[in-house]
Amino acid sequence: MSAPAYLHAGRVGRPHGLDGSFHVLDPSPRLLQAGAPLQVGGRDTAVERRAGTDQRPIVRLGLAGDREGAVALRDCELLAPREAAPGLEEGEFWAEDLEGCLVTTADGRALGRVKRLLALPSCEALELADGTLIPLVRDAVTGVDVAGRRVEVDVAFLGLDEDRGDHPEPRSETRAASAGEAGRNGPRR
Repeated sequence: MSAPAYLHAGRVGRPHGLDGSFHVLDPSPRLLQAGAPLQVGGRDTAVERRAGTDQRPIVRLGLAGDREGAVALRDCELLAPREAAPGLEEGEFWAEDLEGCLVTTADGRALGRVKRLLALPSCEALELADGTLIPLVRDAVTGVDVAGRRVEVDVAFLGLDEDRGDHPEPRSETRAASAGEAGRNGPRR
């Protein structure tokens, strides 16, 4: 499977002002720098203006010179040509490169395929097709082979059952109090 020619840079959100600027939903900030080439709705364009923050960028494209132009693009996906994307450092991957990879244990046992990469508050996580979330941290992910389409994980760190390759039994929301947790007034009789 070859790498996709385009990377997801975001989605056109609500307009911002009258000059064609708009908020970007689900942004990939490194792909949205001023001058960066993009494709929107099958049409080539470039980022003319970039404002806001990395989490909430505001951009204006050459395609949209006014508010009505931005409204017409709403909900369109912003795609960046892979060849124009900035280089990645060691251990970094584009989400598109991980989607579809087989997730395995150190002994080669398959756990499932990566459905997508999720941005969570504390880290990014790989979501498997069955809904399992694997945090994208060194302790959990022990190896990534993009060319071989494989991600190796540490099942012991993740708390996955070694024998079955699935989740442990869910913990009950209630638990018995230990002797030291009986409460201020002692245990009830």
